[in-house]
Amino acid sequence: MTDTWPYLHVHQSRTHEPTPYEYKLAATLEEVFTREGHELADVVRGLNARQVHTADGSPWTEETFRAEMNRLGA
Repeated sequence: MTDTWPYLHVHQSRTHEPTPYEYKLAATLEEVFTREGHELADVVRGLNARQVHTADGSPWTEETFRAEMNRLGA
């Protein structure tokens, strides 16, 4: 890390160590982006097809995905 401004610290927006749920979601999103695409509908369909659901166990919708990404700061 450099002492000059501006600098980027890899975890500068992290408020806590990722949970197992967050690690699984991140890994699955990488797979979905690689295989299904980047459109929101593709992401939601890919997560649900892999049965990686919301934190409360519900299937994803476009609205719940947007809300979760907002909550996570992504």
